[in-house]
Amino acid sequence: MADIMEKIAAIELEMSRTQKNKATATHLGSLKAKLAKLRRDLIEPSGSSGPKGEGFDVTKTGDCRVGLVGFPSVGKSTLLNKLTGTFSEVAAYEFTTLTCIPGVIRYRGAKIQLLDLPGIIEGAKDGKGRGRQVISTARTCNVIVITLDALKPLTHKKLIEHELFGMGIRLNKKPPKITFNRKEKGGIAYVPNNNGETTFLDEETVKSILAEYKIHHADVKLHEDATDEDLIDVIEGSRVYIPAVYAINKIDQITVEELDILSKMKHYVPISAHKEWNLDGLLETVWDYLDMVRVYTKPRGETPDYDDPVVLPRKKATVEDFCNRLHKGIIKSFKTALVYGLSAKHRPQRVGKEHVLEDEDVVQIVKKA
Repeated sequence: MADIMEKIAAIELEMSRTQKNKATATHLGSLKAKLAKLRRDLIEPSGSSGPKGEGFDVTKTGDCRVGLVGFPSVGKSTLLNKLTGTFSEVAAYEFTTLTCIPGVIRYRGAKIQLLDLPGIIEGAKDGKGRGRQVISTARTCNVIVITLDALKPLTHKKLIEHELFGMGIRLNKKPPKITFNRKEKGGIAYVPNNNGETTFLDEETVKSILAEYKIHHADVKLHEDATDEDLIDVIEGSRVYIPAVYAINKIDQITVEELDILSKMKHYVPISAHKEWNLDGLLETVWDYLDMVRVYTKPRGETPDYDDPVVLPRKKATVEDFCNRLHKGIIKSFKTALVYGLSAKHRPQRVGKEHVLEDEDVVQIVKKA
């Protein structure tokens, strides 16, 4: 590991000393590819089956998982306590939380698992402290709440984003629109985005990045003005794209003018966990970012069960997904479904298993005779 760390440090130093311009784009792209490969080796050492960190292998419960991430002593444990009532030792010194402490909150009918992850320190992506375990757990979350101290939010924000980026977590970003296919022969076929204009990538840079991965035959087509880092992400294939909310805590300790400046930050929610200010606003924002769909079951001849909805990600909310969530065997005897709600053209609408459901739809499954 020490050898990898030295190589990473050397590349980062070279990158910091290299001016960014068209003449250096190919060289920088190559360096970024080398860095990505080294970080992958650091996160997933080949042949490694070492023990997992105590308390980090948390069973996923509920409908979705939200991770509280932040530097030590920013108030994550207090926030978890206020939201869930789960005990998480709170103290005004760093590293109170040494293991990953889960709690479950019921919100709008959904069960949301909250994880209070130990405070991230600089260098977490490089294995310092227990950072790699923290960030590996963060990768499994549906939404990450980055808790920041209102007295020093912007510095911490950049540092945490840098750490998460180094571990392959992309915040509030969609996967790059790049088609990448390896081939056995034919060389590198590079096609810029539709209008032919590329600000960041040219053919030489693309070939240089691919060469670092020993890829000499591939099709690369851009569908947007992508960067060298976007291409590396697609080649690596292990990136996770997670919505993030920035909870600016301890707003009771700053002025109204300072709060007004912070409000210009994107994905931002001001709170005071200690005084319980705007926790409802935080939950509402988290719910929006989760982008879940609640579907109510309706047994034949009975009223819908509005107390216990089936909660599905909006991108996987077909009638078939709904059936599989209830029981894997239901789809085998599925005939049709009667749907009431926003997704129905009339009430009820008889639909097939491909029908896409909307939030708060009611579904009655009709089985084969």
